[in-house]
Amino acid sequence: MRIGYTLMTEQAGPKQLVEHAIKAENAGFAFEVSSDHFFPWLAEQGHAPNAWTVLGAVAQCTERVELMTYVTCPIMRYHPAVVAQQAATMQLLSDNRFTLGVGSGENLNEHVVGRGWPPANVRHEMLAEALQIIHGLFDGGYFNYNGTHFRVDAAKLWDLPDVRTPVGVAVSGEQSITHFAPLADHMIAVQPQAELCKRWDEQKSSPTRKIGQMPVCWDPDRDAAIKRAHEQFRWFGGGWKVNAELPDVSSFAAATSFVRPEDVAESIPCGPDVRPIVEQAKQFADAGFTDLAIVQIGGDHQDGFLEFAADKLLPAL
Repeated sequence: MRIGYTLMTEQAGPKQLVEHAIKAENAGFAFEVSSDHFFPWLAEQGHAPNAWTVLGAVAQCTERVELMTYVTCPIMRYHPAVVAQQAATMQLLSDNRFTLGVGSGENLNEHVVGRGWPPANVRHEMLAEALQIIHGLFDGGYFNYNGTHFRVDAAKLWDLPDVRTPVGVAVSGEQSITHFAPLADHMIAVQPQAELCKRWDEQKSSPTRKIGQMPVCWDPDRDAAIKRAHEQFRWFGGGWKVNAELPDVSSFAAATSFVRPEDVAESIPCGPDVRPIVEQAKQFADAGFTDLAIVQIGGDHQDGFLEFAADKLLPAL
């Protein structure tokens, strides 16, 4: 299983993220993924720079690591034709190191364009159409599309890479896998569920990447790590069915007001030890994931973690 690093746009500014990306490559991570948010999950995180601008800078400052959005929502805040253009440009800037990761989004980020928030089944319909548009533009030439949710009129990508940009899609269950596996190259999920990997592989003619993500909160002081994880990541336990619906940071604060530090510590490895991180990562490996992106909680606590990762964590994994 390949181990990656997460550029968490909700917890660091753009210059910090570029610095973290360089240090993560030097530490030995195989790939780097970036979240794409308009808002942080909680006000305590304090950031939300534009992910695509940051990734463009990262592409110029790194040489080896693969890069990926984890994930972009191409159904409201961005039109899918724009996402296709962004992805093709990133593939060129990175010398074919980019993978486009997409999902059906969260109200937290998409409400800003004032179009309301459709139910999950409609969002899945929109994402399926978006993927058809993205693939159509990746094919080259002029492209037209007239669907239920989107229209494209004589669009063409004038700068296409020699290597087609791979597409990964976020899934959470059998319905989304059935819907999206035919439209994507790779699977994205955040729970180490073997059934997801099994169902995905059943839909594909050959093995593909299955890319997970796992938060940790490394700190020499375990109590400090638990405190920080509770302050900044207590939203994580809500599950995506809840997290996709809440509209703003105050809603997440209210929804998680009864989550205790010890609750967070039960689900997120906290402190200085390698073993809890390795044990949790092994759950993803055992489930069939081929890739795992680590999130270090706390934008100002990346340097120590990256030294720990280079010296102890990556060798242990």
